[in-house]
Amino acid sequence: MIKQLKVLAAASLVGVALLSGCGSESTEGNGTDSGKEKMFKIGLTQFAEHPSLDAATEGFKKALEDEGFKEGENVEYNFQNAQADMNNTQTIANNFVGDKVDLIFANATPSAVSALNATKDIPILFTSVTDPVGAGLVEAFDKPGNNITGTTDNHPEGTAKTINFIVEEAGAKNIGVIYNAGEQNSEVQVDQVEELAKGLGASIVKASVSTSAEVKQAAESLVGRVDAIYVPTDNTVVSALESVISVANGEKIPLFVGELDSMERGAIAASGFSYFDLGYQTGKMAAEILKGNKKVSDISVELPESLKLVINKKAAEAQGLEVKQEWENIAEFFEGK
Repeated sequence: MIKQLKVLAAASLVGVALLSGCGSESTEGNGTDSGKEKMFKIGLTQFAEHPSLDAATEGFKKALEDEGFKEGENVEYNFQNAQADMNNTQTIANNFVGDKVDLIFANATPSAVSALNATKDIPILFTSVTDPVGAGLVEAFDKPGNNITGTTDNHPEGTAKTINFIVEEAGAKNIGVIYNAGEQNSEVQVDQVEELAKGLGASIVKASVSTSAEVKQAAESLVGRVDAIYVPTDNTVVSALESVISVANGEKIPLFVGELDSMERGAIAASGFSYFDLGYQTGKMAAEILKGNKKVSDISVELPESLKLVINKKAAEAQGLEVKQEWENIAEFFEGK
């Protein structure tokens, strides 16, 4: 009888252990003792809502998906948009640190700066950043730092090609530049444009804004003073680009921009690349980190992998610029709006 009781007791203990194991597997789900794959938490912080930044975020997620990180299976995203408010970027970054995310994707300079202010431990991958060194994000492209690296949207030849086209092909001598002086990335680009224009015998007329609500007034202030308008990859202005387009169309002022997504919205030309592809590059970096193949400090900051000049024929017609057939030799034509 005693022997039988011992057998029953042992069997009961085995049953409890099995039940306990099942409960752990169903509730943990984060790659602990349950044997399940780890669920990575990624914080996505985006400075503003506009096509280029949106495309970069989608490219980032697609790269991770292609690398085996499936949303809802082994990765979950917390997407936060700062709505072009600098204060929001820091709140978002601090919340990600409090949530103990495994990685932060910072889309645009203000979001990246805030993320680095919030943590020196959690890996940060940035994109859509014009001057990562000048912004204090990295020491150098090949020496990014302990927990941050990414991709820059400032291809060294991109701005030069666009400004050269504005002066040499469109014949502009006075170029209006609309930008937010509070965005460090924009200040860098305006300085570049001014230097490039001067080298070609042209000059620029600056119109600065602090919010998207001021963009249309800034564009109107350039009427009668400039031969063309150039909008760099400025998040505040690009988020309200339709205001600039309406002035350019109404006053027949050729409008040029710093990236292709804005060109497709109604500007004449841009020398640029796909922001989806740029985000995709960044996502591939993130995959290497999450897989444990590389440390952040091992990955250099990367430039866009491709660059092309694109001309929007319909926009040129709307803004009074005659399209020359020989431009086919230096650019692609876009049959958009």
